[in-house]
Amino acid sequence: MGKTKDVRTAVEKELGFDPRVDSSDIKIMNMGGNVNLTGTVPSFPQYLQAAAAARRVSGVTSVDNNLAVVLPDSDYRDDVKLTTAANNALVANVTVPDNVEAVAEDGNVTLTGVVSYGTERAAAANAVAGLTGVRNVWNEIEISYDLDPVNVDLHVQEALDRSELVPDGSDVTAETKDGVITLTGHVYTWAEHDAVLGAAWMAYGVIEVRDELQVTG
Repeated sequence: MGKTKDVRTAVEKELGFDPRVDSSDIKIMNMGGNVNLTGTVPSFPQYLQAAAAARRVSGVTSVDNNLAVVLPDSDYRDDVKLTTAANNALVANVTVPDNVEAVAEDGNVTLTGVVSYGTERAAAANAVAGLTGVRNVWNEIEISYDLDPVNVDLHVQEALDRSELVPDGSDVTAETKDGVITLTGHVYTWAEHDAVLGAAWMAYGVIEVRDELQVTG
């Protein structure tokens, strides 16, 4: 019981400590390290940052982000203006291929197109996430390859071995089938967890990453 209370309190303090998050309307529940965030925040970047802040807390093993973005009136943009702003942001980002497009509806931005790497897909989402008027980003971009993946799991394993954030002797393994890579094993922190996922998405030949890692804390 004490541990449950301590984790919830620690998450509450971390959210209050982070200047990028207005935590005044955020409610926190913790069940054995599984943290659930509910309530509202005034922007999509704060929605993302709140979950990131919760994951930084020792003892947190998973975060369910059920926050709603309620924009202030001054940040509202109609669908046409937000669609234009989103597409301009995509064009300005050199990592995002030309065929990626955005459409906005009631603050929800949907991304479509085809890319060759998971990092390009993530770059598109990041390009529009901070725009004024965004309430959510739905990433429907597909990943396609002209060539069959070759030794993808070996490449990912080598990347993990090189990573400063993944300790020597880690039991994390990467197995690939039809371009889908499954990550299993144990990590101690969310920073290590994110480093493993990042390494997997950077490999050529990966169209999906299945995260079966366990964060032990």
